[in-house]
Amino acid sequence: MRNHYQSKCLPWMFLVVCMHLVGCSMSPNVTGVALYNQGRYAEALQVFEQAKQSEPTNADTYYNLASTYHRLGNNAKDKKMQETAESLYNQCLDLSPDHVDCHRALAVLLVDTGRSDKAFALVKNWAQRNPRSSDARVELARLHQEFNQNKVAQQYLDEALAMDPNNAKAWAARGRMRESSGELMQAVQNYQQSLAINSTQPELYQRIGALNVRLASSAVSSTGTTVAGAPAPDALRAAAGTSTNSASNTNTTTEPRR
Repeated sequence: MRNHYQSKCLPWMFLVVCMHLVGCSMSPNVTGVALYNQGRYAEALQVFEQAKQSEPTNADTYYNLASTYHRLGNNAKDKKMQETAESLYNQCLDLSPDHVDCHRALAVLLVDTGRSDKAFALVKNWAQRNPRSSDARVELARLHQEFNQNKVAQQYLDEALAMDPNNAKAWAARGRMRESSGELMQAVQNYQQSLAINSTQPELYQRIGALNVRLASSAVSSTGTTVAGAPAPDALRAAAGTSTNSASNTNTTTEPRR
């Protein structure tokens, strides 16, 4: 079975600008993320290395370094860079055992390198160590979904939302499941719920716009006329400002989180 965890999960990997530092705007991580976002990966690595020297116990810096090596390693199919990324991810987890983004990214790397069994073990162990962590269950759900184990994925999402009904990632993940199964209206509702909790998710605005186009087009196709009160498909496309590809093709590039 060909798995798509790499292409579908990498978009959820984000560089971390700052999580714990006072005066974050002065952190080298800010400069590094800006360089990364411009595609200047070699320069970003230099800045993150400087950050590691000045802040050797900052887990976010190790995560940023690992993510950059991961990106470069995948692009160049460079095994040594991937190994460096894996080592840095593990150092990040040594410093911050519950680092959400690092668990996700390391699981992606393990799948990228043909070790999906270790990816499952990593995330399951995280969930077992943190029985009240909704984030761990969201990541388990995502991993199971990518391997077409949708019932198990749904169970983990239900658990995550029962633990924390305000987990924006869980609602977004549920939206992706609904979208992939063709339940477009429910997907829009789930995405909107996620945005109500965390409005800084531009990719979800794009997905909602794209799904509204598909819903309007479907209504026109089935009735031959535009539904009363609904925007015309062309207007929706303009509002969406994005293509109407399915969820499996969205956000195929890594974007840093601010």
